[in-house]
Amino acid sequence: MRNLRPPAAALVMWLAGCATPMLPPLVTATSPPQWYSPLPHNGALGDLTQWWQQFDDPLLVQLIESAQTLSPTVAAARSRIGQARAGRTAARAALLPNLDAQASASRGSQPPLPLNTTVQAGFQAGWDIDLFGGNRDALQAAQSRLDAAQAGWHEARVSVAAEAALSYLNLRTCERQLEVAAGDARSRAESSRLAELTARAGFTAPASAALAQASAAEGSARATQQRALCDIEIKTLVALSGLPEPQLRQQLSTPWQEPGQPVLLPVISLPAQLLVQRPDVYRAEREVAAASADIGSAQAQRYPRLSLTGSVAAGIVHSGGASNDAQTWSIGPLAVTVPLFDGGRRAANVEATQARYDEAVAQYASRVRQAAREVEEALVNLESARLRMEDARTAADGFRSSFAATEARYRSGLGSLVELEEARRTALAAETALVSLQRERVAAWIALYRAVGGGWGRPDAAPA
Repeated sequence: MRNLRPPAAALVMWLAGCATPMLPPLVTATSPPQWYSPLPHNGALGDLTQWWQQFDDPLLVQLIESAQTLSPTVAAARSRIGQARAGRTAARAALLPNLDAQASASRGSQPPLPLNTTVQAGFQAGWDIDLFGGNRDALQAAQSRLDAAQAGWHEARVSVAAEAALSYLNLRTCERQLEVAAGDARSRAESSRLAELTARAGFTAPASAALAQASAAEGSARATQQRALCDIEIKTLVALSGLPEPQLRQQLSTPWQEPGQPVLLPVISLPAQLLVQRPDVYRAEREVAAASADIGSAQAQRYPRLSLTGSVAAGIVHSGGASNDAQTWSIGPLAVTVPLFDGGRRAANVEATQARYDEAVAQYASRVRQAAREVEEALVNLESARLRMEDARTAADGFRSSFAATEARYRSGLGSLVELEEARRTALAAETALVSLQRERVAAWIALYRAVGGGWGRPDAAPA
């Protein structure tokens, strides 16, 4: 600092001795000490990272992988990682000196000097010394945003996986509903055939045959509608996974078995690990950290800046038939720039970053509360489906037996067609409710997988 005048040097030293502007502390949102809903399997341990393989369904795993590969949401999240990485590189470069190469050639005359030619090449360097940590804060903000972008990529993958699994579950449930509807239609058609025969023989009134025929038509229409719904679900899976429809239909021909209860991550430990398990919560926390660092970077712009430049060059001067070396070098100046008046622009930038920080804090706290609510809801739905499953099976078995007995009585002439149709409707409703409850149970597992972040942990590196 020998090139600085004493007042300027004293000003720089005094400012350097000042404390670096304090950044707002990172916040922690309140999460419940435990999940108050009943825990499936009493909180049995497991690893959600390999959760889909536990379904023992290769087609499901293939559909999830294909959907993640083709998903524009995942692709956009990956693009944001590239943007954030480039921003971090630029922020890191601001902490380092910059070096430029330059070359020049000139020819001219300035009397009384003779005509001369000058050729010169060299390097010029400059360094903006980060006296008050503004560039370091900018780098910290860039790193936090890169972490947030990586978390967003994981969040997108978890979301797409859950979407694909739910679509696949809807299709398999639709197929089971189609089996129920087709069996009901066959039963109605047989009843209609028998009613027609007895009516022709004069044993029953024509109205009974008409009722049986109407019931058969209703059952056939229901089965046709259910088949169309299954075709729509297949179209949805084709669009989601990108698999050719003939190939998908061939793979779907394999009978589907409802998965047993997968072994889950210890849900009871999630409150202490919530920031780790939820990519969206971790992303919100990283946004808070980035906003905090932005405040420090904006505050540093209100203080003096210190910069140092230098250059070195080598060249040749040809004049009057003689050539001479022209080598130059310089260090400096060591310059200080002191902000005096900017109309309040820098102060306004600080206020804006502080407002963005407050917004990020509010978003983070809201995200934690939302995460807790989603986990609680998934646990409630899962426990509710488990408790109702046995009752639904009992009801379906009972109504099925009742219908079989009523049908036997009707065929032996001891029961009426009205009683048979009433028993049929009740049995059909119970069968449909059982299939729907089985879907609800698996859907609750999928919702829980999504609610706890899919077993995701904080990434140390970008995704491959």
